[in-house]
Amino acid sequence: MRDKKDNATFDLPGFGPAAPLEPEAKRPPAPRPRRSGLKQEQLELLEPTDNSGLPVWVRDDKLDLTGLPVWAPD
Repeated sequence: MRDKKDNATFDLPGFGPAAPLEPEAKRPPAPRPRRSGLKQEQLELLEPTDNSGLPVWVRDDKLDLTGLPVWAPD
């Protein structure tokens, strides 16, 4: 059995039976514009690299072999 309070809900506006939906007319998709192939160019890096692409290691007198600064007395 249904509760009597539920009957009041169907009297409110917007709770009536839904109208049947009409299908929208479908348009064929527009043809895609062709993309021209962009030419790629190799950019030169700021630092020289080895075969793996990593920067070439350069010895710096201000740094030790671990990369820490060398503290020299003034």
